[in-house]
Amino acid sequence: MTTMAPDRRWPAAHPKSFLALAAAAWVASLAILAPLAGALVRALPVDRASRLGGALEFFFFDAPKVLLLLLGIVYAMGMVNSYFTPERTRALLAGRRAVTGNVMAATLGIVTPFCSCSAVPLFIGFVQAGVPLGVTFSFLVSAPMVNEVALTLLFGLFGWRIALLYLGLGLAVAVVSGWVLGRLHLEGWLEDWVREMPRVEAQAGPERLTMADRLDAGFAAVREMVGRVWPYVLVGIAIGAAIHGYVPQDFMASFMGRNVWWAVPVAVLVGVPMYSNAAGVIPVVQALLSKGAALGTVLAFMMSVIGLSFPETVILRKVLKLRLIAVFVAVVTAGILLVGYVFNAVL
Repeated sequence: MTTMAPDRRWPAAHPKSFLALAAAAWVASLAILAPLAGALVRALPVDRASRLGGALEFFFFDAPKVLLLLLGIVYAMGMVNSYFTPERTRALLAGRRAVTGNVMAATLGIVTPFCSCSAVPLFIGFVQAGVPLGVTFSFLVSAPMVNEVALTLLFGLFGWRIALLYLGLGLAVAVVSGWVLGRLHLEGWLEDWVREMPRVEAQAGPERLTMADRLDAGFAAVREMVGRVWPYVLVGIAIGAAIHGYVPQDFMASFMGRNVWWAVPVAVLVGVPMYSNAAGVIPVVQALLSKGAALGTVLAFMMSVIGLSFPETVILRKVLKLRLIAVFVAVVTAGILLVGYVFNAVL
């Protein structure tokens, strides 16, 4: 008699029960974090009201909270992402016209598991499938910047209003940037070998995955993504804890406040060369806001770190000429600057 591997037997045989129990354990774990963090600080020879005590409590609470949020959402989205293979994504976007295609591409970017390291093969596949250049850029902006990890962590740390605000802003930047780049008709600024590639028909393969396969996809996503980003998470939380404990209240308002006109462009310039992801930068964002930084400035900083990462531009150099990379960065930067100034003005 053939049996399943021991590590798959129970989840694969009872996927609904496994998901229900896992969700209950996840929620229960989140619920005990605040009292546990306080108890840990009280157990140390540190005054809880001191700067060090505040920094430690911030770290002891946020580190497991962010990691739990990351585990839960990455696992759930690993299952969802099993429906969105590169072939299916290309098939959905092939032949789409401007505006409609830009909106669809930006929306697909939220739920697809592609990052900077996937930029070149995805770009080549989109070009071969006949996806318009502007639509492709909408996807490339949205996928890293408006992803499920960013939205879930923002929801967990700041609530649904900030998460929805970031969602709307990110989609707007991705859609408008892609539309503008499409209207400029810059296909001639692709590398010659990319423009000369033979066109292929975009097709989505048949769906044959079972629920057990999708559970495995969730586990694989956790191993791949959480295994890759957890050091950045801990570094980001440590920086956030230091800011929370040692930076005086309202100190950030002196150079990241809404009344400092140069704060938004400086935040973007600082953010662009940084290499991080949503999981690593959001704890820093949380600490900056708690110390008086303006929301628009902080959102512009976060968007520049995630959406205009230096590694992605280096990778894209393989398929784009420098002129096109410069235009791409300039258009996206303009959108992020506009977001920062508008929200500093109205919030």
